[in-house]
Formats: sequence, structure tokens, C-alpha cells
Amino acid sequence: MLRHQKVISGRPTPYGLWRTNLAEFDRFQSYQSPKDRSFFSRPNWASFVVTPSGETLFVGLYEVKLIGSAPSDVIDPVTGVAPGADKTKEPITPPYDLYSLIRSNALADYAGRIVIDWGKGHRSWRQVASKQDKQVIELRRGVIEPPFPGFLRFIGSLSEIASLPVAWQEALSSVRGIYLLTCPKTREQYVGMASSSGGFLQRWMEYVVTGHGGNLGLKLRDPSDYQVSILEVCGSSATLDDIAGCEGLWKRKLQSREMGLNKN
Repeated sequence: MLRHQKVISGRPTPYGLWRTNLAEFDRFQSYQSPKDRSFFSRPNWASFVVTPSGETLFVGLYEVKLIGSAPSDVIDPVTGVAPGADKTKEPITPPYDLYSLIRSNALADYAGRIVIDWGKGHRSWRQVASKQDKQVIELRRGVIEPPFPGFLRFIGSLSEIASLPVAWQEALSSVRGIYLLTCPKTREQYVGMASSSGGFLQRWMEYVVTGHGGNLGLKLRDPSDYQVSILEVCGSSATLDDIAGCEGLWKRKLQSREMGLNKN
């Protein structure tokens, strides 16, 4: 049993890959450390991902076979570097093992529907099923997305925006208002406003594409996987001046000009 939760700044999560690019998710699983060959050489893997709300969700049973060593130029879809390099910071010697994964028809109807209690050993992301019974918390009628937490409770990162559940994206694109970016590297804040018809989603996607969203203060620094949150939602009748006024007030409250990244 494999429980995938790895989160790398600026990179898609395993859950996001599973929802948006199943082939890349399977490729992510196919690279494993040769040190653990005795474990991974078992013929079947049951794969789970951690959802945005922290659930452990079953996503498939695989028939597995060791092929050999992974190519030297391979890139891990989640980390964006060679497998294992995010931990060692050095070339991997020997190279990672490469496995073939065939999605089994067994339990295929339950993929995305079974939520289990992984137990207290969250750090133990790989376990032997015969030695670790798991309680089924929920068997869902179909694949469902976690409920949207609400605008003022939403907290995410730019790297997660494109893979958010569809209902979440629709909600975030439906309203305008004031948002906060927080840099995980320097812990500085930036207050901005989403004033276009595409709401918060459109504005944040501009940061995803450009790294700075056209902001002068952010252009002067290296791109970062900013944490994003919403400070205030403005009503549909709010004018551009109304929203700009709210933005200025939040800049004063948080002193993001004096102690943050705002330059105006």
C-alpha cells in the first residue's frame, strides 16, 4: 500500500496529478529507490492519495513489475527534478528503479470512492497490506470532490490552483475582492485585488503563468509559490473604485507597503 502526500513548492501534488493527468501520476509512482527493492518488487500495489481536505483516498490497484534502472535524464513529475534529488541534492547513484504499472481491473470501480483511516503512522507512506489492516471510513456512490471551504476560509498555494476541484475553481472565478499573497521564503506579504470578471481564479492564474502578475514589486524578485488567501469579498455591485478602496485599506491594516511587497 502506498500513500502519496508529497508536497513540493511550486509543483503539482499527487492528488492534483491523479485528478488532471493520470499518466503522469502513474509515471510518478514508477520511480522508486533501489534501497527498497525488496518492498516494491511485490506484484501488486494499492495506491492512495491525500486529498486537499486530508482524506486518504484509494485511487487504484496496480500489477507491478521491475523493468530496470530509470534513465539518467528522467524527471519526477511531482518534484520537477531527478527522482530522489530533492532529498540528496546530488546525482543519484545507483539510479532509481523503474517499474511498469498496469492498472488492474480488480477494485477499479472503487477508485476515487473508498476513504480509509491510514492510522497514526502518516510518515510510513508505504506499508504491507497483510500486516496493516485499514478501516474503511466511507464508500462513496461516485468520485466526489471535497466541499469548498468558503471564501474566507480558503487557503492554498499558486502551484495548487490549476488542479483545484472544478467546483472550487467555479466558486473562485465567480467573485471579486481582496486577496493576500504570502512568500514562503521571506514571509513577506502582498495585498492585491481581483477586479476582473474572472474573479480570484483568473487573477491568481496570472501569477501562475508569469510569476509576478505584472506587479512591480514581484517583478524585482525571484518567483515563489505564494500562499494565497482571501481577505474580503466585494459584492457584485462594487465598482472598480470601491474595490481599489478596499485594497488600500487592507494595505494600511497589514502595513504591506512598509513591511511587505506592495510598492504603491
